[in-house]
Amino acid sequence: MSVHVLDIAPRDVSAAALGLVLDAPAPAPLVSVQLTDSVAGTLTLGVLGASHVVTAESGEHTLTEQVSCDAVDAGGRLLPDSEDHDGYRFRSRATTVQRDELAQKAAGLRDTASSEHGWLCAGFPGDGDALTVLSGAVDSGEWHWRTWHLYPCGDVGVIVETESRWRP
Repeated sequence: MSVHVLDIAPRDVSAAALGLVLDAPAPAPLVSVQLTDSVAGTLTLGVLGASHVVTAESGEHTLTEQVSCDAVDAGGRLLPDSEDHDGYRFRSRATTVQRDELAQKAAGLRDTASSEHGWLCAGFPGDGDALTVLSGAVDSGEWHWRTWHLYPCGDVGVIVETESRWRP
């Protein structure tokens, strides 16, 4: 359970600029939380400048997932709806919502992240609803994580949600 307000301008300010890169070197996160499991290994959830990096390690196997505006330049591609390979599954969706719905989602995510184990929430200056939130858990030896990226813009906002699973 971890909620942070970062005193740094976000680098990713548009949902349309997000990309996905897998197994690239993980950039240093601004804030992170680490989960461990005796069977599944270690899962590190990290917030970049309004984006995320996840590193999952199990035995000699490692997976990195980066969703950011830098992902394409790091060898990835624009954010896909889905990606599947070698025990890894990724899904994403972007939804445009009215500003009051974005504010309700932001409040709910902040509340949950402040009280639940395995959650990380980071806010950015300029707008209290500009958030990056991650949650992680282990299920039957498989890591599972979800992310929410909230982009307020005038009377509307965009929520990018991702969901990933990895079984080494």
